[in-house]
Amino acid sequence: MARIAGIDLPKNKHMEIALTYIHGIGKTTARKILDTVDIRYDCNSDTVDDNQVAAIRKVIEDDCTVEGDRRREVAMDIKRMMDLGSYRGLRHRKGLPCRGQRTSTNARTRKGPRRVAGRK
Repeated sequence: MARIAGIDLPKNKHMEIALTYIHGIGKTTARKILDTVDIRYDCNSDTVDDNQVAAIRKVIEDDCTVEGDRRREVAMDIKRMMDLGSYRGLRHRKGLPCRGQRTSTNARTRKGPRRVAGRK
């Protein structure tokens, strides 16, 4: 089992999918990494040897922002929007959807469970 960026890659998955388990790496980035290291996309994560894992790890360290750094970066972006008072920042502050979804119906994930008015 390969361990890259503090994440154990899943067993018996193609490498392009296994790399997406790392926060900050999507399918396109995974393909670019595999092209750089010269590994086939459909190669299983079980069959990758230590040299290839080391090469993947080096490429990710050099070129990508992943895991804790990426999460911190996203949190700082949201905090910056909230501090600026932009529309998206206000929506984040109020706990409402900020990407244009309707809120008259649905949006229960962001708004939380319904609060009933006349409950005793």
